[in-house]
Amino acid sequence: MAKKTLNVGLVGYKFMGKAHSNAYRQVDRFFPELEVQPVLKAICGRDEPGVREAAQSLGWESYETDWRKLVERDDIDIIDIATPGNSHVDIAIGAAQAGKHVFCEKPIANDAASAKRMLDAVQAAGVKHAVFFNYRKAPAVALAKQIIDQGAIGEIFSWRGTYLQDWIIDPNFPLVWRLRKDVAGSGSHGDLAAHLIDTARYLVGEIAEVTGVLETFIKERPELTSSSGLTAKADFSHKGPVTVDDVSLFLARFATGALGSFEASRLAPGRKNYNRFEISGSKGSLVFNMERMNELDVYTEDNMAGTYGFRTIQATAGDHPYAGHYWPVAHIIGYEHTFINLIYDALSAIANDRMPTPNFVDGYKNNLVLDAVEVSAKSRHWVAVP
Repeated sequence: MAKKTLNVGLVGYKFMGKAHSNAYRQVDRFFPELEVQPVLKAICGRDEPGVREAAQSLGWESYETDWRKLVERDDIDIIDIATPGNSHVDIAIGAAQAGKHVFCEKPIANDAASAKRMLDAVQAAGVKHAVFFNYRKAPAVALAKQIIDQGAIGEIFSWRGTYLQDWIIDPNFPLVWRLRKDVAGSGSHGDLAAHLIDTARYLVGEIAEVTGVLETFIKERPELTSSSGLTAKADFSHKGPVTVDDVSLFLARFATGALGSFEASRLAPGRKNYNRFEISGSKGSLVFNMERMNELDVYTEDNMAGTYGFRTIQATAGDHPYAGHYWPVAHIIGYEHTFINLIYDALSAIANDRMPTPNFVDGYKNNLVLDAVEVSAKSRHWVAVP
């Protein structure tokens, strides 16, 4: 019997657009039990030559140059938003009002008030919604969740999260959209710390209050001439101001009483995608590093005498979350598979009339924390998260 199809319309075709497109193409190949079949119906972007080429190279049946036309199409079931943050609100609300399910990149908006408008719109329309906090879907992170829920590390005392990159360490790297507050909302804070916040909420619990600092070290850069993904070309004859943070650093108190530290930087030489956390509990600890994404370091105090220490678990066995859908043990998977796993979960939820997770509720709560840190950085005080 043929599967029911869900036609996808994707807005955005660069870095995240490629990641999302690959996930839709691959998901039913690795998860043949998926009850629905995603169809890459249409991709959307403002530059016609660029989006036309993307449609051909990424496997989409058609393209649009105006997201409004995409949203109005009767042959679209899901609108997937992979554009800069300042465009998310209008697209998501328009899609929800048109009765489409809405998937969106993180952070879902540039501030909590806008995120709340998006959440209100999808809830009022009764459509399903999901947000691409894809690191939840790494098998090692999902395994960490299982270990925590089983009580194996006991009461959680602390979280230490760092997300470090170095791709803008060169002061001559141009003023791409991610360095403009009017487009991106924030810098390393929304780009990187948003992932840390979501993973912390997923594994430890809600964040109750924060105190933090945000700093822009490279205050102006050459103007942009062209960009692709995380690469760009500059006009060295003109410079413009950097209006977002380079580094975000904050402390947090969780609702459970646990304490947390969060550091996000795009000025950390040698760190390429160093998304790492360490969780300490009364019975043990867990450590994860995205640069070694198939591994989870586990310490528990039930070791045989004389063998105390962290054990490195290869989260690639068939009984580990998601891992059984790919390769034999220790035949590792990569970054792109976190998106495939997320799409599988989201489409499965729609097929069974459930709400995907993470969703816009998680997106909104994430924005509340991001905003609270910004308030704290300005006031230099602890700030409660609403």
